[in-house]
Amino acid sequence: MPRSTPTGAAESRLAHALDVVSRTVLAAAGGYVAAALTTAGLARWLPLPRVEAVMAGMLGSFAIYATVAIFAFAVVRASRAWFWTSVYCVPLAAALYLSMHGGGA
Repeated sequence: MPRSTPTGAAESRLAHALDVVSRTVLAAAGGYVAAALTTAGLARWLPLPRVEAVMAGMLGSFAIYATVAIFAFAVVRASRAWFWTSVYCVPLAAALYLSMHGGGA
């Protein structure tokens, strides 16, 4: 078996620390972005009175935020969590932008 050197151990600890930081940023910031986009989308597109649509969006945002936070630490690689969170957020953000700036029919 190869011997681990002290610099290898330090590099391993640094890689692990960066992985945890990446997942924490995703859980906090990515969860917030996903929840905010979901709230805005539901408030805009639900066929309910405005107050009820906003309340439904807000209630849904708690579930989305918790899901992203759990998902950030549940997957094997942090890059996979970042990828799937962006797959969720980017089309939703584009649809919101187009619906607010007249890009639809």
